[in-house]
Amino acid sequence: MKNVLKEVRKKHNFSQEQLAQLLNVSRQTIISIEKDRYNPSLELAFSIARIFNCKIEDIFIHEE
Repeated sequence: MKNVLKEVRKKHNFSQEQLAQLLNVSRQTIISIEKDRYNPSLELAFSIARIFNCKIEDIFIHEE
């Protein structure tokens, strides 16, 4: 699964640390998601989308 979290995060002027704090996760989790090394849980993906006021599909792209 690909994602555009880094681009969305920067567009909203959030640092990795700020986003991590809002989501109650470590900065390393944000780094890993942005580098496509870690796929977040459904609950975390919903929380990320909620923060940026968008749909999960706007951030996470499922590849066949």
